[in-house]
Amino acid sequence: MHPTRRPPALPDPTRRRTGIALGAALAAGLAPAGALWAQAPAWPARPVKVVVAFTAGGTTDILARAVTQKLTEKLGQPFVIDNKPGGGGNIGTEMVVRAPADGYTLIVNSVGPMAVNQTLYKNLPYDPLKDLVPVVQIADVPNVLVVHPDVPAKTFEEFIAYAKANPGKLSYGSTGVGTSSHLSSYMLSQRIGADTLHVPYKGANALNDLLAGRLQFMFATIPSVIQHIRAGKLRAVAVSSEKPSRSLPGVPTVASKGFPGFAAGSWFGFFAPRGTPQAVVALLNRSVNEVLPSLEEQMVREGADPVGGSAEQFGAFTQREYEKWKEIVRSSGATPE
Repeated sequence: MHPTRRPPALPDPTRRRTGIALGAALAAGLAPAGALWAQAPAWPARPVKVVVAFTAGGTTDILARAVTQKLTEKLGQPFVIDNKPGGGGNIGTEMVVRAPADGYTLIVNSVGPMAVNQTLYKNLPYDPLKDLVPVVQIADVPNVLVVHPDVPAKTFEEFIAYAKANPGKLSYGSTGVGTSSHLSSYMLSQRIGADTLHVPYKGANALNDLLAGRLQFMFATIPSVIQHIRAGKLRAVAVSSEKPSRSLPGVPTVASKGFPGFAAGSWFGFFAPRGTPQAVVALLNRSVNEVLPSLEEQMVREGADPVGGSAEQFGAFTQREYEKWKEIVRSSGATPE
């Protein structure tokens, strides 16, 4: 006897319906993000918005515009700067945190919003270290200790001696409480044991008063004062970086003058909203690294040291900066105005 033959299996209608539903889901955009990204046009397929959380004309803005111009030329789509100042950089930073993680909203940010503000401002509604992903560092911009020509100090050692001999008589300006310019001067005053007065300003007003002689000294970013130094309107006595700045050859570091470990300054780089496709992060990182050499001479002339490197290196650096500034902010007792 032959075994009983079973009739051919009919198509399972539920499987067919499932296949139709999956196809409809794909068509409706309900597929996983990775699947959709694989089918999307290569990035960038349209203009990219690059937020700067500070006013136009500042160091962050100048560096961002220089690099984005090169990226526009290289990648064939406009990289458009969008200045969103306010809240010490918090307004623009939060805007990018809340933006779609599709690669079309980025931010060029700096030490304040990324490493200082989380400690300075209580109850920030986001965590910059978790809600933004590092892409690439653009530049390191040391602060330079500048004094008004009326101050009888031509060297760092003479400045220290003068500050100690005149307790309470030296005032320094800053671009605001908790900013790099404020905390750098605070750190130095603590290390040398000098009684100095902090006068916080908004924006460039501190530099204007220093030039007018109403302030005696200030830690300022090199790009903001390098022309005044060259013109003899201000005297540079030390830089705050670990290594001497190529922009100010011959000006010593604070660390080399008996204060090991003293390092304070500004740095700048690209960040993207958490969840931005890794392919975008990798392409942007590679592109910035490729355009930085063409900007090196200009950046050094204007007071910045180009950096570059991997996204992982930038992330580790940002975390170290946060840990360092957290302790300094707490020690200073600084609170936002």
